Amino acid sequence: MPELPEVELVVQSLNNLVSRRKIIVAELLRERLAPFNSPTEFAERLQNSTINHVRRRGKHILFDLDNGNTLIAHLRMSGRFMLLPVERENPKYTHAAFFFADETRLVFQDQRHFGFMRIVETARLHETKELKSLAPEPFGEDFTPTYFRDVLKTSKKSLKEFLLDQTKVTGLGNIYASEAMFLAKVNPQTPANEVPTKKANVLFDKILEVLHESIAHGSTLNVNPENIDGSYYGGGFSHGWRVYDRENESCVNCEKPIARLKQGGRSTYFCPKCQK
Repeated sequence: MPELPEVELVVQSLNNLVSRRKIIVAELLRERLAPFNSPTEFAERLQNSTINHVRRRGKHILFDLDNGNTLIAHLRMSGRFMLLPVERENPKYTHAAFFFADETRLVFQDQRHFGFMRIVETARLHETKELKSLAPEPFGEDFTPTYFRDVLKTSKKSLKEFLLDQTKVTGLGNIYASEAMFLAKVNPQTPANEVPTKKANVLFDKILEVLHESIAHGSTLNVNPENIDGSYYGGGFSHGWRVYDRENESCVNCEKPIARLKQGGRSTYFCPKCQK
């Protein structure tokens, strides 16, 4: 599943490609993609609307429209946006399509069928179930060392499981949680409420560091409009990972083999020596 850096880069690309474009026709081709909106409602609420801009909240992509609605999209495991020319057929597993005046169209393809969309009134966006409980944005003014230290104290979960909780820290997944904990030299099995203040401050800084680092790298990549998300998927920054997906490889600091353990059904990678 893409994490905050990948979603942020997709949002930036979408904003460059489709903002100020008018949706002439919208089609919901797989009803379960938008369980709160029927295909008819989906089409009617998007038809003849102009995309003001595309932005992000957590891992959700938000298309702000000039008719007072916002289209929420979540890529989940395998969702992809593609801006296709008129001569290209819809790829297999296309679940929604948005047609523009120049006959290009933005399609949403999802092989795993886990993607999600919902149309809501922009004025009530903050009340939406998908967004209202999210933690502060990591790059926002409300995500501070004080907030982070305080929220750590509220949980007895392992640190890794805590970092994946989107109501506590927004945007992290397996990759960047593992990377941040490694840089902070903190053990992923430590109960969140037992992380010392000094370590919490370091971890706060390292979370921001790994997120900024990945976004900076992604901004240098060439984006294929016909495979926007694919330009960032597939481990584009994998050469820079220090522990993630490196089980049994040598630690970049001490050369001890990187270990892997399961936490909450997900893999965590860490150095047993550096992260005692």
